[in-house]
Amino acid sequence: MKNNKIPVNVFSIAVFFLLVFPQQITAQVSPDAERALREANIRVLDKRADPPDFTLPLLTGEDGTLSAYKGKVVILNFWATWCPPCRAEMPSMETLYQRFKNQGLEILAVDLGERTATVRQFIRNSRNTFPVLMDESGEVSSLYGIEAIPTSYIIDREGKIIATIIGSIQWDNARVIAAIGALLISQ
Repeated sequence: MKNNKIPVNVFSIAVFFLLVFPQQITAQVSPDAERALREANIRVLDKRADPPDFTLPLLTGEDGTLSAYKGKVVILNFWATWCPPCRAEMPSMETLYQRFKNQGLEILAVDLGERTATVRQFIRNSRNTFPVLMDESGEVSSLYGIEAIPTSYIIDREGKIIATIIGSIQWDNARVIAAIGALLISQ
């Protein structure tokens, strides 16, 4: 005869944690942040996803690892200097970065397959200060299934992808600023 106490106890413990600590088990984007993201026409995922971790060389020469930014809200942007929509959104990304970098926002721009000298010259001329990573082999963009650029992912402080953006947007648009601000204070 089987002892049914263990499954009942495990079930009871699971129910207890779900009732007492629901945000710890099923943490999602806060309703205010989700509403603000949707109002900014940013597609919020139904379920948060773990982003594939990676390490790439930064334009500065050091290595950058995605998981090292856990605890910050990260905009992971795939781009290239030859892409007009990518170039067009960069100034607004810099504006957003300057506004929120001291509040926990990080922008990681992953360049797709270009020479370092080309990217360094573009960044110098555009005066962008957020970190730029070099995906010269295209391995990371393949890992993320990038089919069009720019493509951006918004990653929450817990390191989960919560939203995707395919195509360029004005990152310094009032609704986007409100959405990122709401996301930063919600976590």
